Amino acid sequence: MKIRIGFGLGVQTTMNGRASLGPVVDALEDRGFDSIWFSERLGGLAPDPIAAMAFTVARTEHLKVGMSVLVLPGRNPAVLAKELATIDQLAGGRNRVLPAFGLGVADVHEQSAFGVERTERAAMFDEALPLLRRLWSEDEVSHEGEHYRLDAVTIRPKPINNHFDVWLGGQAPSELRRIGRLGDGWLPSFCRPVDVAEALPAINEAAAAHHRTIDPEHIGALIAYRPAGPVPELLARIVAKRRPGADPDDVIPAGLPALAAQIERFVAVGASKFVVLPIVEPGDTDAVLRELDAIASTLLPLQT
Repeated sequence: MKIRIGFGLGVQTTMNGRASLGPVVDALEDRGFDSIWFSERLGGLAPDPIAAMAFTVARTEHLKVGMSVLVLPGRNPAVLAKELATIDQLAGGRNRVLPAFGLGVADVHEQSAFGVERTERAAMFDEALPLLRRLWSEDEVSHEGEHYRLDAVTIRPKPINNHFDVWLGGQAPSELRRIGRLGDGWLPSFCRPVDVAEALPAINEAAAAHHRTIDPEHIGALIAYRPAGPVPELLARIVAKRRPGADPDDVIPAGLPALAAQIERFVAVGASKFVVLPIVEPGDTDAVLRELDAIASTLLPLQT
């Protein structure tokens, strides 16, 4: 199993301009990290994932780019298919572009900005993702659905391999079934190794029911970590909501040695793709680079 370590930027990252994001991207490439992942929140400081991915692939040769995660309901599938195919061309293919989609945060203001009713999100997602795959692989796409309509639409350029491996998040039973039915990989967040171990049978069962398989190399986790000290109250509440009864210390490790040990526990239950995200971002670019040096020395020896 190939272990890969990526770095994530949260929704309130200040690494959102050329002078701040550029050195971080360069450092991740130079130090041998697998990937960088961009969060989406319209009202957050984080850069738009599509724009940030294009920026990143334009100045790197090997670093992969992903979203954690991009909101799919409310986006025009044809436009999004073109955007991601273009980034893939700029990246030179080589599976450097890692689309990861979700339903969107449960926030009335964000949902209104996307023009989507909360009750419609899942149905829109289930219709849009197969449509994206068709736009990437077929020369001419016509579609008459409940939410999307296309009449002989052709997207060019195509992705270099006419395909993307699409990653999905989520841990609710309906989300696990969707991963098996529609996804190519799973990247949950705010979870423990035991949660991954317990969820994998449901994903694989759903995949088998739809005559699909999920590559065992495409199971991972986004792991938020913190400096020494207690878990901040806000994050403790998030953990309590997502994982009732779980100890927040088991979900958000304190310090890099604890983070490395947590990754090894995830590997033991079958995960191999990791995105590590500091919940307290260092104060300036130099501090972020020092943090990346520390992460590299602690975690990159785990990569295979």
